[in-house]
This record gives sequence, C-alpha cells and structure tokens, in this order.
Amino acid sequence: MRALVMVMMLLSISVSQSYAAGAYRVGDQGAEIAEIQGRLVILGYDVIADGAFGPAMADAVKEFQKSQGMKADGMIGPATYSALLGKEMPDISRGMNFISRRIISNAMDYLGVPYVFGGTSPYGFDCSGYVQYVFANAGISLPRTADVQYEVGTPISTTELVAGDLVFFSTYTYGASHVGIYLGDNSFIHASSSRGISVDSLGSSYWSSHYIGARRIL
Repeated sequence: MRALVMVMMLLSISVSQSYAAGAYRVGDQGAEIAEIQGRLVILGYDVIADGAFGPAMADAVKEFQKSQGMKADGMIGPATYSALLGKEMPDISRGMNFISRRIISNAMDYLGVPYVFGGTSPYGFDCSGYVQYVFANAGISLPRTADVQYEVGTPISTTELVAGDLVFFSTYTYGASHVGIYLGDNSFIHASSSRGISVDSLGSSYWSSHYIGARRIL
C-alpha cells in the first residue's frame, strides 16, 4: 500500500512538473506570444506580432522546428522557446488563457468529422451542435442553435476578436444561421455543410459577405 502511494505521489509530481513547463499553442494570447512572434518576424517567417497564437504562427513554428531538426508539432515548449529566444522558458500558469486554449485544442481535435444536419456528436455535427459540444467539454453551457447562441455573451467588433470568440453568419436564412469558433489570424473553425469540420478565412469572399458579428463567451 505504501509503495502504491509513493508511485501515485511520483506520478503527481511528474504531471505537475510537465504542466508547469507547458507549451504555448494555438489559442494563447499575450505579451509572451508577441515576443515570440517578433523573433519569428526577425527570422523571416510570415507572421504578425499581434500577441495572438493562431494557425499561421503554428505553421511558422513548425517550419522553424524543422530547420532545427526538432519535432515539428507547432507548439512552443522549452526546447523550441530556448532555440528561438536564447533563454529559459518561464512557467505557464493556468491563467485567463487556459479555457480558450482548451476550447481551441478541443475544437481542432474534430477536424474532418462529417457534417450532419442536427448532429451534436463526434459522429457528425452541424454548426451550432459542434460549437455547443466543444464549449460543453470546457464546462461552458451554450444554447443549441446559432440564432440563440448569437444572443449570449458580449458583442464585439472584428478588430477585438481573439481565439475562442464565436463568429456568426447569415447564410440560408435571415439572421444568425451559422456559427464558428475564431482561431486567430483571421481564421475560424466550423462545421461546413460541404466539408465537415474545417478551417476557413473570415476574409474569403463568401464568409466576409455573410458575416454579421461576433460574441465573446469567455
């Protein structure tokens, strides 16, 4: 029994240390991210130092990691951080970015899942069912349909968007009839009726012409 307790304690310490080191990833925001982006810009990578870790930054990090012979996972752990900035990586606390990180990470897990009208599970999602499911996994309850989801949270402008915000569109009917989760870099993830869970750009001709607004839930 004492041996089992010791094993559990060691596992707990190991997990805590692993999390303390952590990694910056898609969905994170802040001055630390802006500093890393600034370094990537100096090295010639196509990113914007806006303090928001989006898909474009993840692609740049992967390219940097490949150039260094490192595992190209698009996340900035201690080794990547040190190689980029030449200093030790600080501990990452479970601050205000923790929930948005969890939502973005969970959202990306379902890339490729097919679209199913009325779908609310990983066997198939519609747009609002997908958003509701992802947020529920982070402990946040949302209404079932896009038009009602559009009524919750805080209205924000396009210039205020950060990863984890909800973006809404008027597609097949008047008002909010489609919803997605903003990722940063002007991109969002959603349940597309033609491609299933996929990433698109707010700047594309179709989505920009159907965009009606955004809400901040977190």
